[in-house]
Amino acid sequence: MNNNNAIDAHIHLDMYSETEAQKIVSELDQSRVEALIAVSRHLTSCLATERLSLQAPNQVYPAYGFHPEQEIPHEADLQELLKWISERANTMVAVGEIGLPYYRRLEAEDRGEQLDYTPYVQLLERFLELAAKLDKPVVLHAVYEDADVVCDLLEKHGVSKAHFHWFKGSPQTVQRMIQAGYYISITPDVLYEEEIRELVRNYPLELLMVETDGPWPFEGIFAGQMTHPQMIHKVIEQISLLHAVESDIVAETVLHNTKQFYNLLTLG
Repeated sequence: MNNNNAIDAHIHLDMYSETEAQKIVSELDQSRVEALIAVSRHLTSCLATERLSLQAPNQVYPAYGFHPEQEIPHEADLQELLKWISERANTMVAVGEIGLPYYRRLEAEDRGEQLDYTPYVQLLERFLELAAKLDKPVVLHAVYEDADVVCDLLEKHGVSKAHFHWFKGSPQTVQRMIQAGYYISITPDVLYEEEIRELVRNYPLELLMVETDGPWPFEGIFAGQMTHPQMIHKVIEQISLLHAVESDIVAETVLHNTKQFYNLLTLG
């Protein structure tokens, strides 16, 4: 059992009710959670995330982007969002959540349809260009074969600070990402998903973070519970077991990784 602090490296704080979000933030200290990296899905989401970060500026650190698992925005709306994000370069920690619509594509295939990926790739490129221009890290939704496409695009646009959240992929993709120094974050499903447990065994501790992706719900011991940042302590315990490294060391390493990646080294 470790008594270290931790950071939830990926949470949709704006997707909780106002009451739930305020309760979560008010409980961070007693939950030994130093901070939250709060990601966004579209302009309305960005505005809500910004408001939450202003209410708790030393605990909620915002990332602004456009989640790929939705319709492509109209050009005027996209330009408005890109401009809005650019104006907040000094107050945000990353561009995100951005990526490719893997699950939307699967749903289309289940219906016997084919999702045109070209506009989604082009949309992602717009955000990668912005991140490169603003010199900001990116928070990525890119799993399985999509991750290889994203790795190509990161190289194309010269973006080296990349955080793949809730990542899943082939051993070849994993090795490519490790070689590039890309970070991944691990969710509470590491307690019961063998695919994620195997990923943790194979990924260097120096490139790991922990996250909840809240309010996404979990199973196992967390079944029926509202997803809360305090769950990341159980994730750290699992990483400790899977890497055969003392939990205190895992906690310190993961905390340092997150602070370094998101430029929060002055925190705490």
